Amino acid sequence: MSETDAVRVVQASRFIAAPADVIFEHIADPAKQPAWDGNDNLAEAADGQRVRAVGDIFSMTLTGDGAVRENHVVEFEEGRRIAWKPAEQGKPPIGHLWRWELEPEGEGTRVTHTYDWTQLHDETRLQRARRTQPANLLASIDRLAGLLGV
Repeated sequence: MSETDAVRVVQASRFIAAPADVIFEHIADPAKQPAWDGNDNLAEAADGQRVRAVGDIFSMTLTGDGAVRENHVVEFEEGRRIAWKPAEQGKPPIGHLWRWELEPEGEGTRVTHTYDWTQLHDETRLQRARRTQPANLLASIDRLAGLLGV
């Protein structure tokens, strides 16, 4: 039985009582990402890698084996949307995508976090991809809200 694309796109969303530009700063600055990562995969990222455009690449050290991932930014709208595709150092992206979308809503922002692995075909990575569930994505959004004190 094969997995459908619907199964390979995981998403969570919630309202955060903070402006989109404030939330976006925590997402677009890789050095801040380990503090809110709901998958507990991110160990650290060097300062000075704030994402500003499609085509930017930022590096992140992972927990566990300490591997470094180069994240290729493929979608970007300041304060509203950012998405990247991870890759091993010096290699093309592996085939999965992490996206954040921020939509102003009343006195705050609707934050949607998506993990899309429809283009991931490396059999050795599929089991780990399956473990990322909406609860993991919501944990990231919840931690982000907690860092903002809301």
